Amino acid sequence: MLQLEFTVEPFVEGLPGPHVTAAVEAAEAVGGTVEFGPFGSICSAPVDSMPELVAALVRAAFANGATHVTMHVARSGS
Repeated sequence: MLQLEFTVEPFVEGLPGPHVTAAVEAAEAVGGTVEFGPFGSICSAPVDSMPELVAALVRAAFANGATHVTMHVARSGS
């Protein structure tokens, strides 16, 4: 398994906006499990699914108004 930590901006406290919710929904649609956080989110997915998940998340975020997406991918438990 891989773990993706991501933040979608612009950040508005308490109001994630469509650029964030669409990114989370896209990750989940590809089979990721997302833990939504106040400043960033964590998503777990199998190694083979992560490239597709990252692409779907980025497409959805920018299609819905994101200005910046930050990501960090690591093996679970690393």
